[in-house]
Amino acid sequence: MTVRDKLYIGGSWVTPSDPGLLLDIVSPHDQSVLGRVAQAAPADVDAAVAVAREAFDHGPWPHTAPEERQEIIRRYEALRAARADEVATAISVENGSAGWFTKAGQPFLTRQVNAYLKAAEEFGWEELVKPSDPSVAFDTVVRREAIGVVAAVIPWNSPFSAATAKLIPALLAGNTVVLKVSPENSLSMMLLADLWHEAGLPAGVLSILPADRETSEYLVSHPDIDKIAFTGSTRAGRRIAAIAGEHLKRVSLELGGKSAALILEDADLAAAVQGLRFGSLGNNGEACILQTRILAPRSRYDEVVAALKDMVEHLKVGDPSAPDTFIGPMIRPDQQQRVIDYIDIGIEEGARLVTGGPQIPEGLEKGNYVTPTLFADVDNSMRIAQEEIFGPVLAVIAYDDEDDAVRIANDSQYGLSGGIWSTDPDRALAVARRLRTGTVTLNGSPMSFDGPFGGYKASGIGREYGKVGLTGYVEHKTITRLRQP
Repeated sequence: MTVRDKLYIGGSWVTPSDPGLLLDIVSPHDQSVLGRVAQAAPADVDAAVAVAREAFDHGPWPHTAPEERQEIIRRYEALRAARADEVATAISVENGSAGWFTKAGQPFLTRQVNAYLKAAEEFGWEELVKPSDPSVAFDTVVRREAIGVVAAVIPWNSPFSAATAKLIPALLAGNTVVLKVSPENSLSMMLLADLWHEAGLPAGVLSILPADRETSEYLVSHPDIDKIAFTGSTRAGRRIAAIAGEHLKRVSLELGGKSAALILEDADLAAAVQGLRFGSLGNNGEACILQTRILAPRSRYDEVVAALKDMVEHLKVGDPSAPDTFIGPMIRPDQQQRVIDYIDIGIEEGARLVTGGPQIPEGLEKGNYVTPTLFADVDNSMRIAQEEIFGPVLAVIAYDDEDDAVRIANDSQYGLSGGIWSTDPDRALAVARRLRTGTVTLNGSPMSFDGPFGGYKASGIGREYGKVGLTGYVEHKTITRLRQP
């Protein structure tokens, strides 16, 4: 059993304010204790914010050349890539993600980092803007400068990806960061701290604190925090937005989703169902971008339901470390119960249970397992079609024509992701343009890390990835100077 009894504050491993505040990290597969890790209290937040404030106000990091900051980021990424298998395993055993998913995610972390580095290289940290009126007698210089101390708060489901999305742009821009991670990820996030420590960030630039919700709210409310970057539920995002508004802190929010996959009449159904295996059920269904509303044309509805039923019933559920496991356990018993409750709600609402159900898979009663479930004859007004379940539960909704499909897809409080399946690329693109959502994939294409990622409506505020994501961590300063005669 691993024991980590110190916190990573400002580049040093320090004894926490409450040394007895150690959390048992429990396996979601069999409830065995994986380790014990120190948890942060408000006094530790104060210490982390204080060193971050000092490092930003008086340290070298904000004034370090962008190229030097980029080099440290490259050093970190090389260290992480060299330990990719260790990272993948640590995440899998801790949060129950199937091993195939955490291993497949490692190259995506490299793509994330490289996209940010490319954006930083091309960013134009200071530039002379050509005047719109040639007769003006002054020059305009635009600088992009670090915001200050960033509080980054991330969830448990894909912790390295969420941390990368926030830490890399914040650090590239010259900010200092206090990263608040979920208690469930305490072990893997201490590994993250080890990697950043080895990369050689200056003192005070980064702290990584596992902590509960109350301590998280204390952090984002702290008067010395200049920007909040949050990924998590829409409910929590609303609370953070209120705090940010009260204190006029900069804020970016990547929140929930209930995304739709539109299977058009001309779609290759075999390819669509194979793609939805990953796009709707990856990471045990515990991902905000998953397309869990499947919109099928009435002319092919029974065919779509039958193909999805066959796919879902052939998913291997079990030990996340087993190479043939596709669906692992939910991260906690309460999350397991939440998903089971939604399956019961779907049955009560009158949706047709095609396969699955509220029963725990046989032989897996010791873990936080649920049975992958498919509902048909779902009306888009049902709770299982409108609320984020965060588990392997799919709802198939019939539509009349293309306009009806777009209407149903857009009939949601969320707008994070979506997908189109069609053998006509131009048609798919035309439909994608009509969706009110931040990201759309066509025929199962992967997400881009060069373009912005984020949501419409209740799915968030602001964007991550690439140049737009980097822009979210800078202030813009305009300097005008009279031209010399």
